[in-house]
Amino acid sequence: LEPTQACNLACDGCYRQNEKLHKSLDTVQAELDTFARLRTFDGVSIAGGDPLLHPQVVQIVRRARNMGYKAILNTNGLALTRELLHELKAAGLSGLTFHIDSKQGRPGWRNKTESEMNELRQSFVELVASVGDISCAFNSTVYEDTLEQVPDIVQWGAQNIEHVHTLVFITYRAARLDSYDYFAAGKPIDMGKVVYTLDAPRRTDISSREVVATIRKRFPEFTPCGYLNGTEQPDSFKWLASVRVGDKRKIHAYLGPKLLELSQSAHHWAQGRYMSYASPARMRMGRLALLGGALVQPSLRAAAARYLAGAPLGRLAPLHLQSVVVIQPIDVLPDGRQNMCDGCPDMTIHEGRLAWSCRLEELRQFGCFVQCAPKGCPAPRSTARSLEPS
Repeated sequence: LEPTQACNLACDGCYRQNEKLHKSLDTVQAELDTFARLRTFDGVSIAGGDPLLHPQVVQIVRRARNMGYKAILNTNGLALTRELLHELKAAGLSGLTFHIDSKQGRPGWRNKTESEMNELRQSFVELVASVGDISCAFNSTVYEDTLEQVPDIVQWGAQNIEHVHTLVFITYRAARLDSYDYFAAGKPIDMGKVVYTLDAPRRTDISSREVVATIRKRFPEFTPCGYLNGTEQPDSFKWLASVRVGDKRKIHAYLGPKLLELSQSAHHWAQGRYMSYASPARMRMGRLALLGGALVQPSLRAAAARYLAGAPLGRLAPLHLQSVVVIQPIDVLPDGRQNMCDGCPDMTIHEGRLAWSCRLEELRQFGCFVQCAPKGCPAPRSTARSLEPS
C-alpha cells in the first residue's frame, strides 16, 4: 500500500519518484478493498515514499487493522517520534520495517560503513522495544562496494535477536542504458525519464546466491530454508529466506525447509492464509522451535542436545527466532527478457489493478511496463501489458 510519494530522503537505488503527493483516505480504502478482493494475504506493507509523512498515517494503520490485517510501516524512520509510535501502536500497528543503509545520504550519517550504521539501527531497536509488542525489521540495499559488509549487519542482528525479528537484504538493480534499448508498446522510449535508470557503470547483477556466499564466509552454518523463484529463470532465488534460533550470545541452529513448510501449512489450515510478519510473541518461541523441531528435522537434534546439556537443571534459557531474507529484484537476461519475482509479495495498486511496485514508474511514465532488447537488436514483440494480470 503506497499512500504517499513524498519522502524526506533521496536514497541511492530508490525506485519511486519523490513527489509531495498524498492519497486521500477514500483512495487508500479503495486500494485496501482491491487488495482484499484480489489477494490472500496476512499483512499490509504501508510504504511510499515514506508513509510517516502522510498526515493521516495513524488512520491508515487503523483501517488496515480494522480489516483484520497486520499493519506494517516501511519507513526510513526520520519522522518517527516516541509520541507518534505510541499513537500508531494504539491504532493497531503490528510492525515497523526500517530502511537503513550507508548510501541514503542521511544527515549526520554520510560516508559511514554498514558496521557504523549499526549504531543508528540500534537506536531504532531500543525505541521500538521500549514501546513493546511491535515487530521490528530492517532492510538495506546491497551494492557492489557494500556486499562484503553484509555479515556485519548479520552479526549485529544476531546480537539483538531478542528485539530484531527480521533482516532483509535487497540487491541493487537499475535500468542499464549502456546494454539495452527500451520499448513501450513496441515503440522506442527514453528510459532516462525513469528514476531507477543507471547513470554510471555499476554492478546490477548481484544475486541472492552471492549474498549467501558472502554471509557464509563468516557464518558457514548459515542456511536458507524457503524461496520464491523467478518467472523466466525458475532456478533463480528471488526471495530467499532463512530462519535462525538463538539468544544474544549464540545462534544455535537454522530451521530447515520441511519445518518451515509445516509451520506455514498449519497456519494456512487454521487462518486461511500464509503467515508473514510474525508477532514478537511468536518470535519468542525459539525454544519450542528448537526442541519441537528436533522431532521433525534431524539436523536440529544435535543443536537441541547441546542446548539442553548446557543449561542448568530446570533452567532452560529463552531462545528467539529471527528471519534473514535476501531479495533479488528484476534481472534482465542477455536476450532482454525480464526475470521477475514469481507471485510477487510486493504488488501495489495502479488505477484499480495490481502492479509490480518496483516498476510502477513505468506505468506512470509510459502507460505500460517497458520491454528490453540488447543494444542494436529489433524491438521485442509487444505484449502491450499495461498491468500485471490480476
